[in-house]
Amino acid sequence: MGDFNSAVVLDAIRRSVNGLSRVELGHSTGLSAQTVSNICRRLLDQDMVLEAGKASSGPGKPRTILKLNPGGVYAVGVHLDPAVMTFAILDLTGAVVHRSREATPAASDPEHVVRHIAEEIERLIREAGVDRARIAGLGVATPGPIDPERGTVVDPPHLLGWHLVPLRDALAQATGFEVIVDKDVTAAAVAEMWAGGPSGVGSFVFFYLGTGIGAGVVLRDEVVRGSSHNSGEIGHIVVDPDGPPCGCGLRGCVAVTCTPQSLVRAAVRLGVLTASKPNADAHEIDGRFSALCELAEGGSDAALGVLEQSAGRVAKAVSVLTNLLDVDRVVFGGPYWTRLSGVYLRRLPGLLDELTVARSIHRIEVAGTGVGEDVGAVGAACLVLDHALAPRAARLILG
Repeated sequence: MGDFNSAVVLDAIRRSVNGLSRVELGHSTGLSAQTVSNICRRLLDQDMVLEAGKASSGPGKPRTILKLNPGGVYAVGVHLDPAVMTFAILDLTGAVVHRSREATPAASDPEHVVRHIAEEIERLIREAGVDRARIAGLGVATPGPIDPERGTVVDPPHLLGWHLVPLRDALAQATGFEVIVDKDVTAAAVAEMWAGGPSGVGSFVFFYLGTGIGAGVVLRDEVVRGSSHNSGEIGHIVVDPDGPPCGCGLRGCVAVTCTPQSLVRAAVRLGVLTASKPNADAHEIDGRFSALCELAEGGSDAALGVLEQSAGRVAKAVSVLTNLLDVDRVVFGGPYWTRLSGVYLRRLPGLLDELTVARSIHRIEVAGTGVGEDVGAVGAACLVLDHALAPRAARLILG
């Protein structure tokens, strides 16, 4: 019970922009004044919160305001995408202390990738000057599917050679930290909740644009993970019945019409880009996709047409989710979002409005992530903070 109440108080302080007094904490949490006082004393002793001045709200003694101590706890996050890896260290407030970004080395060799991640984390900690003892753990955002109980990555379609890779245990052994592994789309949604500002409040779909495409779902400020933690697999929603065949047996799925690889292929067919080698890897696709977007920005009508056609298809996929879940907004982000944002933010609101069943009752807000390009890594670190600090019913179970 004590752990749960402490988490409730800490969460209330975290969610307050200007901090809260002990009296205000009692009102907002429903806990007794003595309980709040005891918890606050303990949090102060642990350097989790600090006293941030006095505030007066009328007659009587000014109240002491409590805020989170940014340096009280840190978390490390890693986002593993087949094309790019991003790293971030967050403080207790969710602010990024240090970050890095690089091409994914030898993506088809899990052991090499694990070693490289561990080395980069140690370098990042040294450069940030963070006390290692204050790091609560390591979060890893990875393409799905995953097995959360075993901490394994299970044959993700864009990470060849990753068959039942025990990523959680391998990184725990390599770094010495406790490790949480979750899907990249889920981590992105958690990042939006912790650090996205207004776009991360309430009920929304996070539409993730990476080497693969997926969706994270948040309903009433709760992440929806599904029974096996693998929700968000939207690659086989059909958005163009006359489109190219998909490996699932259907035609025109998201996986073969909306991903960067499929847009590059469409550009090659139209002569916008020259043909490349048949088995182009994720790094080459990334470079060619950037070239396509640069041509569109430079005035190429054909290149712009490829991106606008993809916006129409994405709108159909998004509408399936927003109509099913009746959410307030869709938030776009991921490694490829910045390059598409200009076209998508111009085209998607109108397209989505036409496809929304309840548009006469409420519109669907379309927004870019408030976190930035590193939303996957930030989300991975937020997973650690959320797991360690957020109030959970499980904390109420008495041994």
